[in-house]
Amino acid sequence: MTLKKLLLGAALGVGALIGVASSASAYVVCNREGDCWHTESRYRYPGIGFSYHPDDWYFHQRWDADRRWREYNRGRGYWRGGVWVTF
Repeated sequence: MTLKKLLLGAALGVGALIGVASSASAYVVCNREGDCWHTESRYRYPGIGFSYHPDDWYFHQRWDADRRWREYNRGRGYWRGGVWVTF
């Protein structure tokens, strides 16, 4: 194998990894009651307000009685008063 082919293969591999990594997006969403959780999409529900943050926002927060981290749930829905509400 020549050095040119090796470098070309490495460049293609790195390019594929960058393409896959950049297409993924995630958010941390919080409701007005202080419940926060991970989501992959931004949803709008009539009469309900959320604040969306970048995924790494989670690591820079203090989690206490005013702001609670909730586990990931499958399906479309949101946390309200410590209960997952599904649509």
